[in-house]
Amino acid sequence: MSEDDEYSRYPDPEQSSGSSSRAEALRDQLIIDRKVLNDGKVHLPAPTLRWVLLTIAAGAVVASLVGVFITGFDNENGLEAHNPAAPVDTVLDKEFGTAAAGDCLSWTKADRSDLVKVACSNKHLFEVASDIDMSKYPGVEFGPGSRFPDSLRLTELKEEHCVPAVQQYMKGKFDPRGRYVVGLMYPSPDGWKHGDRTLRCGLQFSGSTGTPLPSTGSATEHDQSKVFEPGTCLGINQNLPTDPVDCAQSHSVEIVSTVDLAAHFQGPPPAKEEQDRFVEEECSRTSTDYLGSPDAIRNKTLTLFFDYIDARSWLAGSRKLDCMIGKGTDREGFAPIQGSARGEILINGQAPVPPPNSGRSTPAPLPGAAPLPPQPQPR
Repeated sequence: MSEDDEYSRYPDPEQSSGSSSRAEALRDQLIIDRKVLNDGKVHLPAPTLRWVLLTIAAGAVVASLVGVFITGFDNENGLEAHNPAAPVDTVLDKEFGTAAAGDCLSWTKADRSDLVKVACSNKHLFEVASDIDMSKYPGVEFGPGSRFPDSLRLTELKEEHCVPAVQQYMKGKFDPRGRYVVGLMYPSPDGWKHGDRTLRCGLQFSGSTGTPLPSTGSATEHDQSKVFEPGTCLGINQNLPTDPVDCAQSHSVEIVSTVDLAAHFQGPPPAKEEQDRFVEEECSRTSTDYLGSPDAIRNKTLTLFFDYIDARSWLAGSRKLDCMIGKGTDREGFAPIQGSARGEILINGQAPVPPPNSGRSTPAPLPGAAPLPPQPQPR
């Protein structure tokens, strides 16, 4: 069984409630502009195409905005390692027991028994924002002999305590559409039985399946934009982008470059139209550099995509966007591609057929697009 399988079997409180609000957040996160290509160049049509990539049903891909809940680790205070996909083993871990705000944690084993503190400048999986001792919570809910909280209650505790704790840790500048989600580590049922009531709130870069992805640098010091290195391919599940995969595998989009809007815009959040003009120009130029030819996107029947930064993300300090190339389907989402666009590719298992050189040829718009303006006829 893979590590992802183990995580998928873990009862994630986020998936048990709040599906409506998460769907709204997902719609905000995954709205992407489609820029139609003409004569090897990118042209912004007057009515910009936007479509919403819908949420996936239970058991399929979970959007990366979903917060991940991770069990605790055994230490002198009673936290016990607990992995629902494997037998429970008690593992002594002094470093976790002493983790405080600003510490970064990492592990490699599925049961996280090799957890260590690492410098936040190194790759890590969790950044601690706050420790909360629920034994001090008013009432008897968390007193001696109290019942272990169910998934719904843990979700409520995360919203009540971890969200404001992370906001405070980030000094009010947390990007809800950025690379980080609010995470929660809590005692295992056995640790709870032995009196541990410590919740550990923090931030992590969450994959589409809920598995934490490595992150480098403290969230308090770096741009929170959710961007990837050029050459990264994002996997595909039910026509939707997932986590990074080898480009030889089926994928939805390939990252061409990252555009830093801070180099062009200062002050308040720029209007979307202003962002579009700047990012379109940058993505057109960098895609040519990346692929080695201004005709490569057209000849491979691909399309250039990019998002925009909304006011909330801008005020949180996010300034970067990815330029991506992919193939839209006749329905919402993307077609599977094998191979890097720098070389030979297959789209839906077939080699792309370059459009004719005479006249203008543009990719068919996806459903929901406004009609294209009249196109000149070839002479």
